[in-house]
Amino acid sequence: MKVLSIQSAVAYGHVGNSAAVFPLQRIGVEVLPVYTVNFSNHTGYGAWRGPLIDPSDVAEVITGIEERGVFGQIDAILSGYQGGEGIGEVIVDAVARVKAANPEAVYACDPVMGNAKSGCFVAPAIPVLLRDKVVPVADIITPNQFELGFLTETEPDTLESTLASVDLAMAMGPKTVLVTSVERPDREEGTIEMLVADDAGAWIVQTPRLPMKANGSGDVTAALFTAHYVETGSAKTALERTASSVFDLLSLTLESGERELQLIEAQEFYANPRLQFEARQVR
Repeated sequence: MKVLSIQSAVAYGHVGNSAAVFPLQRIGVEVLPVYTVNFSNHTGYGAWRGPLIDPSDVAEVITGIEERGVFGQIDAILSGYQGGEGIGEVIVDAVARVKAANPEAVYACDPVMGNAKSGCFVAPAIPVLLRDKVVPVADIITPNQFELGFLTETEPDTLESTLASVDLAMAMGPKTVLVTSVERPDREEGTIEMLVADDAGAWIVQTPRLPMKANGSGDVTAALFTAHYVETGSAKTALERTASSVFDLLSLTLESGERELQLIEAQEFYANPRLQFEARQVR
């Protein structure tokens, strides 16, 4: 499997491509990483150094890859945090060119905007760009519950309302929606859930909620889910594998006492997921 991953990069820590590339490689995926920023560290620290890469330079790198004749071999395009407004257009153009070379290729978009606690943390134009231009050309999207609500102009908070919002998101274009954090009032205390839906049905998986916030965990989630889904064609299997790997990555990080994901230390959990959580079909 080959994945073209258009995301940010940091030297210290693990977010964007610096979170997604290694877990994909560890499960046997050939990754072609294209960087949209090259920062010293993620912006959660409040201070960082390094450049936003101009959209024209990102486009040049993608064109150089195309000139190597590999677009026809790419199975999936993956995108995440978009630092500047022009990156969305570059990604949409790249998706069209890859799909022209390989109509079977899928585009997985992680529509990074923010979360329920901190609200939006991207430039004001980005959420609108994602909703109106990027998400409609995606095959897979991986929003959290807050981002799902923005995309569909709803306020999902129960299983039923989240499923209804997922249906609205699918009506925008994507065939598969993974909601990476479902928080509903009637769930078991101390847990958090992920929900996936596609043409075959919808499944939810519940894991213990860990007392931590880990930058980059959503990037790992989107990457692993995309690869497992493309490989197996099963949303349920992809959800179970991803939930297992990410939970063990987060558990290891929590035990370490470190702020940054223990991405390398957790590598066996990507290669051999324990599958300790079973997804339940909800429709």
